[in-house]
Parts: sequence; structure tokens; C-alpha cells
Amino acid sequence: MDLLRNIFKGDKVIWVIFLLLCLISIVEVFSAASTLTYKSGDHWGPITQHSLILMVGAIIVVLMHNIPYKWFQVFPVFLYPISVVLLAFVTLMGFITGDRVNGAARWMTFMGVQFQPSELAKMAVIIAVSFILSKKQDEHGANPKAFKYIMILTGLVVVLIAPENLSTAMLLLGVVFMLMVIGRVATKKLLTLIGGGVLVVSLIVGLVMLIPAETLHNTPGLHRFETWQNRVKGFFNKEEVPAAKFDIDKDAQIAHAHIAVATSNVVGKGPGNSIQRDFLSQAFSDFIFAIVIEEIGLIGGIGVVFLYMCLLMRVGRIAQKCDRTFPAFLIMGIALLLVSQALINMMVAVGLFPVTGQPLPLISKGGTSTLINCAYIGMILSISRYTAHLEAQKETALLEQQEEPTIASQALIGEEPKAKILNSDAQFEDESDK
Repeated sequence: MDLLRNIFKGDKVIWVIFLLLCLISIVEVFSAASTLTYKSGDHWGPITQHSLILMVGAIIVVLMHNIPYKWFQVFPVFLYPISVVLLAFVTLMGFITGDRVNGAARWMTFMGVQFQPSELAKMAVIIAVSFILSKKQDEHGANPKAFKYIMILTGLVVVLIAPENLSTAMLLLGVVFMLMVIGRVATKKLLTLIGGGVLVVSLIVGLVMLIPAETLHNTPGLHRFETWQNRVKGFFNKEEVPAAKFDIDKDAQIAHAHIAVATSNVVGKGPGNSIQRDFLSQAFSDFIFAIVIEEIGLIGGIGVVFLYMCLLMRVGRIAQKCDRTFPAFLIMGIALLLVSQALINMMVAVGLFPVTGQPLPLISKGGTSTLINCAYIGMILSISRYTAHLEAQKETALLEQQEEPTIASQALIGEEPKAKILNSDAQFEDESDK
């Protein structure tokens, strides 16, 4: 029992949420990875690999939550330049060699291990922004220089990520914006950022919608624009088509995801009984929430949403207990990143958002993303340990303040203080009654 307490230190609610998400992940990835099983011919291969990654992730959680939060401030010093170099390298190699996965150059392989530099970049930016906001705080809010530094650091990473992974770039920018709101950056600067963002997005959308698809496909550097064009048009130009004339091969991913949701019920078809998993090429990743609803129904879908909302609310409570700004900003940035990504993934699965490549944190099958998300949970737990220590110190100080008057009064009358100290509350009550 003591061993478990030493391992699972930190906020117990966060641990429960993490373990429940991992359990859901193992069950649903095992079911949803049927296409991988068919391709490899190994029934246990995909889930064995995923389970090993989750086990490594659990070890990362344990290691990270034993690191004092102050050391997290050092991470961007080496993570940021490394991630920038790797992002530039991946993008450059995509143009030189044409080596892309699903039409995008987002991955690189090092010593046989494939990973996404964008995941490292997101972590570096969130920690760096939290550090800048904490160091540039005064009684009137964030120093004007904070906005400039944050925009430089975030802008460089967003520009490198956007050409190959626009949704991740926009997600990161949105989380940084919310962090600046929490960090009391001047409203004027935030409104300026919103105005500039709306202008840039309008120009990009206008170009994407007006330029012919063939031109986009054949123009170097604009190869992803064609994909964005199809997704935006497919989302906004929805038409009611009679069932007899419906072409399921057009936007097959979206169609089968909608079928998975529509054919479920309150309790679903049961784990392992999904039908649409055999038609969704990304059933174990981008569209796993549709499989969750198909197999464990509306109750399961609401349960998953509830877990992410609990994560955000619990982190908010932990942040309120922090007596320093850096851990509070960091923990909120992490929670906003995880929950925002989860909401985008779930909205895509149910048809409320254009298709993106965002996996469901801690549930979708993945390598880099799963390990980095586990590191995030470890950071949250580390800060929760810090706040628990603060509360213990406050309780000790309060008890000492309550005991001091009792000891002083007992010294005046020359009595032994032991019995009265143990019953100090009763003594105060008796005195107040008099």
C-alpha cells in the first residue's frame, strides 16, 4: 500500500482520469485497429504496440510528476531550438524528397523511431509562454514586452507548422491566445491580434476557395491548400441527398463516421462490435470518437466528454491553489491544449467541424502524441503535489496560531499545557459562550 502511495503521488482525481482514458484507449484501439490487423496479418500486433506505448507513457507520468515544477522552466531552453530545427528539416525534406505520410510532411524517423516534431514544439511554446507571462507580471497586468516576446516565439513555430499541419498551428495559436487572456495581457493588444488573425484567415480562405484545385496541386508549397479547399467546401456545402443517390465513396471518412454515430444507441453495440471500423482508415486515430459512440453508445460518448471536462475543472482548482504564477499558467495552458484538441477531434467525428488531423488525447493510437500527452499529465501531477504541500504548510501554520494563545495562558497560571492544547477548540468555545 505504501509503495502505491509513493508511486501515485499527486492529485488522485487526475490519476483516475488518466487511468480511465488509458483503459478506454486500450479497449477502443484494439477494436478500431482492424484495418491495421488486416494489413499486417497480426491480430495482436497493433494493440500490443499501443499498450507498450501507454506503459512507457505511464512511466513518463511517474518520472515527470516527481520533478519539481521549477525545473520545467528550463525545458524550453533546449526544447524550443531543437523543435524549430526539426520542424524546418521535416518541411524541407518534404519538398526535396517528397516523402510524405497521408499527403503531409509531419513525421521524421530517428533510429527507427517515427515522431512528430510539432508535438515537441507545442510543449516548448506552452512552457515558454507560461514563463514569459509569469516573469512579466505586475500589479496592472502583463508587461507590454510580454506580448512581443510571445508573438515572436509562437509566430516562428506556427509559420513552420502551418504549411503541413494547419489545424495544429491554429490550435496552438488559440491556446496561446487563451493563456494571454488568463495572463492579463492588455485588451488592446489582444483585439489587435484578433483583427490581424481574422484578416489573415480571410485572405487564406479566399485564396483557397478561388484558386482552381489543379493549380494548387501543381504549385510547390501549396500542395496542402487543395486538401483544405476540399474539406472547407465539403463542410459548408452540405446538401441533402436522397439515400438512393448518396455516394458513400465521396468523403468516405466523414460518411462512415456519421453512419457509426447514427447507428449507435444509448448503450451502443458493445465493445468490439463496431462495423464502420472496417471502412474508416483512421478509425483508431482521427475518428476514434465515432467508434467509441458506435460501441459504447451515447452514454460512453458523454462519459468521455465528462472526463475531459473534469480534467479542465480539476486543473482550474489546482491552479487557484498556486501561490506563484508560473505553475498556474503552465497547468492551465496544458489543460486548455488537451481539452481543446479533444473537443476538435470529437466535433469532427460528429460533423460539427471540418475534418482535421487531430487525434483524441490519450485515447487515439499514437506514438509521439501519446508520450507527450503523458508528459503533460506528469506536469499537472507535479504541480498538484506542490499545491498539496502548500495546503499542508497552511494547515500547520494555522494550528500553530491556534495553539500559541493556549500555551501562553497556561504559562501564566503555571499549568501543564498538554490537555488544554488537545482540546483547544472546546476551550475557545467555552470562552466565547461566557
